[in-house]
Amino acid sequence: MNARAENPMPILSNAHLDALEEEAIFIMREVAAAFERPTLLFSGGKDSLVLLKCAEKAFVDTQRGSTIPYPLLMIDTGHNFPEVTDFRDFRAHQLGAKLIVCNVEDSMKRGTVRLAHAGESRNAHQSVTLLEAIEEFRFDALIGGARRDEEKARAKERIFSHRDAFGQWQPKAQRPELWTLFNTKIQPGEHFRVFPISNWTELDVWQYIERENVELPSLYYAHQRQVVDRKGLLVPVTDLTPLKNGEVAVERTVRFRTVGDITTTCPVASPARNAAEVVMETLTVDVSERGATRMDDKTSDASMEKRKKEGYF
Repeated sequence: MNARAENPMPILSNAHLDALEEEAIFIMREVAAAFERPTLLFSGGKDSLVLLKCAEKAFVDTQRGSTIPYPLLMIDTGHNFPEVTDFRDFRAHQLGAKLIVCNVEDSMKRGTVRLAHAGESRNAHQSVTLLEAIEEFRFDALIGGARRDEEKARAKERIFSHRDAFGQWQPKAQRPELWTLFNTKIQPGEHFRVFPISNWTELDVWQYIERENVELPSLYYAHQRQVVDRKGLLVPVTDLTPLKNGEVAVERTVRFRTVGDITTTCPVASPARNAAEVVMETLTVDVSERGATRMDDKTSDASMEKRKKEGYF
């Protein structure tokens, strides 16, 4: 008897995805109805592509010519994987959506972002550029693809998460959120961060991607890449993340569970070549998505919460 016969893979039900999708669509329509200048954060990553799919179902009717009623917003560090930004542009163009890209490099030119040294990661500095974009475009609601299962600070967030006039989050002063009674009241200068897929897990996302045939950047599936092992992470060898003295690069079959700034995002060893294989692989993982792939979240247990208080998404 072979191993597969002894340990058959489970047959997964997708029935719960209908409820998750319905909730996400309801939230997106609630944002469109309750706010004057919302936007959808769109990086080209898998969670934002799932959001975009839900937004497409919520609003787009090709026969009536209706489109997503708010623009897409990307905060670009200038250090993103080109496969992701190319796919971001392709998908926005395909949908006929307005895409706004604000660059951390522009904040650096204005002097509002100052790096400690040239090689410092720009990831945390996205908060400054994001808050500048909110002020410039007067956004009052930002829809994002954060999920509670990603990281403990994100698990604290309400679905409609209030930000004060300084763009800051006060986790100890969050408003009650009962059933679907969302509190959308804001004062001038304040805004909300809204998370329609907050109740989804990484497995739900991949099951949805498989069921809906959601296209993703190629980085999400198995490919050959030069990496170096640093403290248990497979750091990609790139111009931005070169080898250190004494290190030797090895070629591994990897895929990315999450994509972001090149200087902070690592792939994982994986042979998964499509969404169905990623679903099966996700059933066996025991490390959170960000815990397995992000260098910046390992600085301390409270690093994400500290950044979110300062305006990070």
